[in-house]
Amino acid sequence: MAKKKSRVAQKTRQLQEQVVDLLEMPQDVLLDLPKLTMTGRQKLLLENHRGIIEYGLTRVRVKTTAGQLTILGEELLLKNLKPGEMLVEGKISSVTIED
Repeated sequence: MAKKKSRVAQKTRQLQEQVVDLLEMPQDVLLDLPKLTMTGRQKLLLENHRGIIEYGLTRVRVKTTAGQLTILGEELLLKNLKPGEMLVEGKISSVTIED
């Protein structure tokens, strides 16, 4: 039963992507994908997040629809936290997304 749900979810996602391409709309809007905007290595604006998993001065982990996003660095601070949007400031050394 789990395989069938997984297959249905995959087909649904493919159909959504085709509709986005057809309508020439931004994927982050219609597919609820995370959107990252970095300013140098000091600021990271993350839109469409699903909640904070871990927060510390050297690591921030966030849940997104694309997977778990990890921000590593020094003196990391959440400067702006809104539903679906966050701003991280500090000395950012890496950003990764894992399934």
